[in-house]
Amino acid sequence: MVRSDLRNIAIIAHVDHGKTTLVDEMLKQGGVFRENQVVQERVMDSNELERERGITILAKNTAAKFDGVKINIVDTPGHADFGGEVERILKMVNGVLLLVDAAEGPMPQTRFVLQKALSLGHKVIIVINKIDKPDARIKEVEDEVLELLFDLNANEEQLNSPFVYCSGRNGTATLNPDEEGKDLAPLFRKIIEYIPAPEGDETGSLQMLISSIDYNDYVGRIAIGRIERGTLKQGQDIVVANYHNTYTPYKAKITNVYQFEGLKRVPVETATIGDIVALSGIENITIGDTICDPETVEPLKFVKISDPTIEMTFSVNDSPFAGREGKYVTSRHLRARLFKELLKDVSLHVEETESPDSFKVSGRGEMHLSILIETMRREGYEFQVSTPRVLFKEIDGVLCEPIEEVVIDVPQDYMGSVMEKMGMRKGELQHMEPQGSRMRVEFLIPSRGLFGYRSEFMTDTKGEGIISSVFHGYEPYKGEIPSRSYGSLIAFEDGEAVTYGLFNAQDRGTLFIEPGTKVYGGMVVGCSPKGDDIVVNVCKKKHVTNMRSSSSDEALRLVPPHKLSLEESLEYMADDELLEVTPKSLRLRKRILDHAARMKANAKKQQNQ
Repeated sequence: MVRSDLRNIAIIAHVDHGKTTLVDEMLKQGGVFRENQVVQERVMDSNELERERGITILAKNTAAKFDGVKINIVDTPGHADFGGEVERILKMVNGVLLLVDAAEGPMPQTRFVLQKALSLGHKVIIVINKIDKPDARIKEVEDEVLELLFDLNANEEQLNSPFVYCSGRNGTATLNPDEEGKDLAPLFRKIIEYIPAPEGDETGSLQMLISSIDYNDYVGRIAIGRIERGTLKQGQDIVVANYHNTYTPYKAKITNVYQFEGLKRVPVETATIGDIVALSGIENITIGDTICDPETVEPLKFVKISDPTIEMTFSVNDSPFAGREGKYVTSRHLRARLFKELLKDVSLHVEETESPDSFKVSGRGEMHLSILIETMRREGYEFQVSTPRVLFKEIDGVLCEPIEEVVIDVPQDYMGSVMEKMGMRKGELQHMEPQGSRMRVEFLIPSRGLFGYRSEFMTDTKGEGIISSVFHGYEPYKGEIPSRSYGSLIAFEDGEAVTYGLFNAQDRGTLFIEPGTKVYGGMVVGCSPKGDDIVVNVCKKKHVTNMRSSSSDEALRLVPPHKLSLEESLEYMADDELLEVTPKSLRLRKRILDHAARMKANAKKQQNQ
């Protein structure tokens, strides 16, 4: 049976190339919304964090209709840290739309996701987006895409993929870049004509691979996948099995079956081959499981999800300000929340440690873990995290470390400082080419070499540089990388920062706090350009004598503080520091708060070296 009334496609692209905006327009023109319905922009990024950062974190399923054909669209994450999502999603579809910015061209994450799609033999439609940008270079970008396909060993059919030229913002598409489009109909027609329709045996025994998991407090786990064979009915008895035999197959019953219509999940009685459906009622189901007919238990093969490359320690907040701002502060709360995250994020690993108050959390990159930290913080959790550490692996008796492929796009004037910093961090130059007045350079660099570099890079390039990275693989250990060249300014005592104390401290470095900020001894309040930590008294008030009045404080001029974001804080942290995370504040602090105890520990450490 061939389902000519159905197409399943995924949209793959680099971060910020307009993928979610294009899907918005496809939904509007695919009859999902009423003519006069008010719809927020980037409606697919339902998570508040996704909307703020302009990135897609979790894969989303939706569907539009055109000429009587239902098109299931899966919007995949473009950031490599969420690659676990991408690998699974591509198993559900028959083809992909490769979206490329008409000015930027293919970027590292485009390459990462495209490689996965090509290896599965998917057909590709290349969509050159943002053709209305003033700096669009359509012809060159076409050549770059073809070069990329060639590099990734695409087969002949994939090398002859059709091009569609779009403006996602205006909701127009055309097959000729010199013509002006009216709507997205050319794109819809090309999808229906070029992407194969799902086919299979609808009368055979049921087979459905679970590719994605959602979680709902009312119904528990919701499993999402595509029916590969047979027909599925509500209330049906099934067997859950796994290709890698990680457990004995067990029986279960499907409570509800949902299909995707626009942005809603619509309950249905039955679904058949090619349908992407969501199921509830199976308690411990996870990604990679296969739902089978009890008579024929044949689990489907599943792509193994890549291992984490970075770990951090999450622990209960034990600072002097602990418990003041958070709603969930105990180790029981922290443990329950981290293990709940595992229900839907398969790229994450959580391990218990010897201490009941600490947990080792491993993920696919700094971005992956910082999103988790920010999400928990918004939910009212209070905790502290350590510096990110890379996970080494022993391969054939050799110690290996994760390597990132970094693409840097900078104005030519700043190339010197970029090359120098990359060299210090053990970066190896792979490729370099001019693009107008800018240069595009590619490096292979150890993951630990990138810690703390992004904010430095933005300073070095006056905010004009673009840097993006993608996991490359494991290579033998590259040797020592010099740690950060600056020290911290540390508060001397508990109290409230005042103008006079801050004025005296700002000569020593850059401050992170402003007058009125509550501080405690051992808290990091600024950055010192010298390599050593300096203790400063930011709570020091001016003594009032009969010669001068305290009101003369008003004449003191303070440099505005540099308030660190979550990512900047994680990058800034030294090994002997922790980041205190609460719903209202981010505070950097020393592990050992007491000044004398800290000096003793440092002296002992230097003796042992």
